[in-house]
Amino acid sequence: MHEVHRVSTPLELFFDLCFVVAVSQAAAQLHHALGGDHAGLGVLHYAMIFFAIWWAWMNFSWFASAYDTDDGVYRVTTLVQITGVLILAAGVPRAFDGDWRIVIAGYVVMRLALVSQWLRAAKADPERRRTALRYAGGITVLQVCWICLPLLPVWFFLVFAILEMAVPVWAERAALTTWHPHHITERYSLFTLIVLGESVLAATTATQAALDSGTDLPELIALAASGLVIVFGMWWLYFDRPAQYLLTSLRTSIAWGYSHYVVFASAAAVGAGLEEAVAAHDHIGWAVAAPVAVYVLSVWALQVRPRKEHLCDAAHLVAVVLILLTPLTPWSVPATAAVVAVLTVISVVLGQRSILERPERSAL
Repeated sequence: MHEVHRVSTPLELFFDLCFVVAVSQAAAQLHHALGGDHAGLGVLHYAMIFFAIWWAWMNFSWFASAYDTDDGVYRVTTLVQITGVLILAAGVPRAFDGDWRIVIAGYVVMRLALVSQWLRAAKADPERRRTALRYAGGITVLQVCWICLPLLPVWFFLVFAILEMAVPVWAERAALTTWHPHHITERYSLFTLIVLGESVLAATTATQAALDSGTDLPELIALAASGLVIVFGMWWLYFDRPAQYLLTSLRTSIAWGYSHYVVFASAAAVGAGLEEAVAAHDHIGWAVAAPVAVYVLSVWALQVRPRKEHLCDAAHLVAVVLILLTPLTPWSVPATAAVVAVLTVISVVLGQRSILERPERSAL
């Protein structure tokens, strides 16, 4: 936990890269759902699938931060988890049609592989043996629940998801694992980059398809440029300040880590929204405005609000309201881009002012 230079390993980076396949599949299916007659159901399925992706990724990342032995068994077990996410990704199209069996199979493969890791940790770390066994037992019981999910009403998904998120809270009460704050924030930063990159790829692919179909060039250029400004602004807002200082306790760390579900899911959804905006010529601006607003709000709650800089707080909250109003304008995507750009400039200016004023505050 106190290791100075704890950085992501090549195996962790490979792990992230494979997980983006599942993110890409979920975003692609969301794009198709937004253009159809079942947008609401599509958003629900997207949220459910993204939970499985995010939760498996998050659990591995926190485990690896505490118990990265990097021996042969550890590497093989991690590769099994990667296999699980690829199985999950293969089942995403079927899940959007209501068949969850392949997604559940992939999820269970990932989670049971992690159980074996926790059992190894229980043997190797006697001081935290009880914690590791709680993780292993809780995860195992819940996998039985997930296997039964196709036979149950859909609202059981929420019950099982809440129970999944309760396992770390319960397990860590026995004895805290030795995760590294800098490593954790780096892992989350890298996954944020990957998800934002997926949005860039989705927008680029949509723009290429629109060019091939002979879409009006000036309108297409405006949409493509607006999409880039939005994604660039999203990147800047997230990485405006370092975040590792926020992980000061188990409670704050769990809240920070869990809340990133919203950050990751909304960032990936922006790519789907930009694809649909290009395909529909900006007539469904809410598909971009809604996830961007959610992203800005979640970044504010996680990265900005803890700094207690009131002007920056106000700027983010006003921006969220303005973004949600942009679908009422004739050019909602460019309007959203303008709001994000202005918010980014304001954040930079206020951030520089805060840095300059900090010595004065210390003197007081």
